[in-house]
Amino acid sequence: MTATEKRLKQIIDEHLDLGRDPDFDAQLGDSGVSSVDAVAFFKEVNQTFDLGLAPEDCLQFKTLREIATFIDARAA
Repeated sequence: MTATEKRLKQIIDEHLDLGRDPDFDAQLGDSGVSSVDAVAFFKEVNQTFDLGLAPEDCLQFKTLREIATFIDARAA
């Protein structure tokens, strides 16, 4: 697990009640998270990693791994 994935997992643990470890390769739409919680999660990720994404930009990510890859690519 990369440092970015570890930080994303920490945000998930703090803000979402999954009851399990997140699957970074699963489709986000299949996670069982409500849309309200998903928006709050993306807002937290946006702030934590200083991404500057608009809420609708987050729709481009299908998995947590895609989010982590995007964040890591910006940092490189």
